[in-house]
Amino acid sequence: MTETPDPAAAAGAEDAQFSRALNELLAEFFAAERERVSQISQDAPRLVDSIERLTSGGKRLRARLSYWGWRAAGGETLAPAMVRAAASLELFQSAALIHDDILDRSDTRRGQPSVHRDFERVHTQQGWRDDAAHFGISAAVLTGDISLSFAEQLFAQASTLLPRDYERAGRAIFDTMRTEVMVGQYLDVHAEVAPTPEDPEEQLTRAMAVLRYKSAKYSVEHPVRIGAALAGTDEDFLAHCSAFALPVGEAFQLRDDVLGVFGNPETTGKPAGDDIREGKRTALVALCAKGGSAEDIEWLDSTLGRSDLTEDEIQRARTLMETSGALGHTEDLIGELVTTADHQLATLPTNEVARAGLRALADAAVRRSR
Repeated sequence: MTETPDPAAAAGAEDAQFSRALNELLAEFFAAERERVSQISQDAPRLVDSIERLTSGGKRLRARLSYWGWRAAGGETLAPAMVRAAASLELFQSAALIHDDILDRSDTRRGQPSVHRDFERVHTQQGWRDDAAHFGISAAVLTGDISLSFAEQLFAQASTLLPRDYERAGRAIFDTMRTEVMVGQYLDVHAEVAPTPEDPEEQLTRAMAVLRYKSAKYSVEHPVRIGAALAGTDEDFLAHCSAFALPVGEAFQLRDDVLGVFGNPETTGKPAGDDIREGKRTALVALCAKGGSAEDIEWLDSTLGRSDLTEDEIQRARTLMETSGALGHTEDLIGELVTTADHQLATLPTNEVARAGLRALADAAVRRSR
């Protein structure tokens, strides 16, 4: 009697195969680009090295989601076009992280020095003239720009391997994603300096807009839709992809916000309470205004964004987020979003292996521990 294959096991094996193919392609790509820029100057490969180091430290979430969106829409297993398109998303992600760390003045990323701090370190070690910090930021801005250029380069290469109509549909989503992320980044830095709305609901609306456009859509929804569109699916299927993927993306970022305050640095790769020091006006912060006292909220508002916060002050902010009900409300919201996503995935018209692949990535995104 032939046993029925386990969809989860099959998806896990295929996901591992895809990740190997993706890693091989990226290694070849970086080697070629390193050689290209070395023809310009022997100082230039450091730019490519910085992108490669950052890219190698991630979980490849967006690339893998795009692949399973492709497979869910009937795309061929391990198709070269999809591997290249997925690699372009990895390089877009690297660019976003490099620029985000500059904007947030973050010293670390994934437990290592952020790119601008690493360039600053090189300047100091080499004893170069002028301002090391300014050099670090300047070099990192350019590195992020190069990573964006690489992302475009790989997506264009993928496009040549696909039917024109499929490529145009995927390109439209890719272009929308790029614009939305940049606007979301602006909304984030704007929220840190603009007057805080008195109405808690307006605070939450602003925080959710940042969450959605800076992270949720480009982290989950757009990658899944890009993969599906490149496979040649129709608008109804893309809408169903969004119904599943956007709640996952929002839950993913809400979980990230919780970890940014309550997370273990060994797990998150960031100092404890980093989001408070950076002044992030997250949904978690906005929800404090609904349950905290006026005195507590005034204190929190004056505390956010101070780089010199003590551990006692960080702990006071954490306690306020718990006692105001903000943490509990956020966890409830994550649970509701996950339930919605689970239902939408269960009804997505696709095969069981692709469904299992998407489910595994959704679980990994939202069910992270502190």
